[in-house]
Amino acid sequence: MGSKKNVLPFDKAGGTVVIQRRLLKSAAYLGLSAQAKALLHLMHVYWTPNRPVGFGVREAEQSIPCSRKVAMRAFKELYEAGFIVLVDESLFCSRTQSKTRTWRLTWLPCWRNRPPTNDWEMVRHDPEPNQRKA
Repeated sequence: MGSKKNVLPFDKAGGTVVIQRRLLKSAAYLGLSAQAKALLHLMHVYWTPNRPVGFGVREAEQSIPCSRKVAMRAFKELYEAGFIVLVDESLFCSRTQSKTRTWRLTWLPCWRNRPPTNDWEMVRHDPEPNQRKA
């Protein structure tokens, strides 16, 4: 006898975003601010295996919503924690086509069939500020 297929009720029209439990339970993820966690998930929504994620400070400001300073801090947190790596810097030119920064999400496969690097696992994470020795 054949085994039954396990059909999960995922949304087929809009797609799904799946994230690893070990990432969600990691000290790196738990140490992020709420805005950085929101940004991580927003960037994940735009991820495809064919190209880096184009997401800038303006998009973060509008999507989270937050101030420009908070959005910039959230990007810095994700970068320092090893969740994102800058692929290409932004360019603003009023005469030509402008482009946003592009990022590689380190917990996901990258374009050109490269496996995830999981840099967030290799970054040393300090204990919570209230647990540090004076």
